[in-house]
Amino acid sequence: MSQRLEEIISNTLTAMGYDLVRVQVTGKDRITMQIMAERCDGQAMTVEDCAAISREISPVLDIEDPLADAYSLEVSSPGIDRPLVFRKDYERYAGFEITAEATRPIENRRKFQGKLLGLEGDLVLIRLGEETAQIPFEDIRKAKLVITDELLESHARLQA
Repeated sequence: MSQRLEEIISNTLTAMGYDLVRVQVTGKDRITMQIMAERCDGQAMTVEDCAAISREISPVLDIEDPLADAYSLEVSSPGIDRPLVFRKDYERYAGFEITAEATRPIENRRKFQGKLLGLEGDLVLIRLGEETAQIPFEDIRKAKLVITDELLESHARLQA
């Protein structure tokens, strides 16, 4: 379902100057479709950006009708401690601290926190003290950046 939603939404976002970060559908009685996006120019997302995306995406979703039930549309920025979803995220944020959770035990554990070293083939490399975890990309259930002074400084430099 997420892949279908990404296909529907991505072209419109790209044409508007945004990148799709994630599409997530949650809830059972009250369904919410969350679209997380960021500006291609690296500037911070504003409420106006979210409103513009909502106005452009709503008619596209009405035509495509990807969900059988009624839902609420929520558009947001990824925030500083953004989720890492695509392969390019693991390359772009190499050098920063992350948390990651695997779908199955990798090296006898499912949860990892350490410095992201990037990708090597299909493996996400995370420095855990003196050792390096190698997690197959397809086995990562969720991952996100950890707010650190280094991340805050990097974010401030981009916004200046």
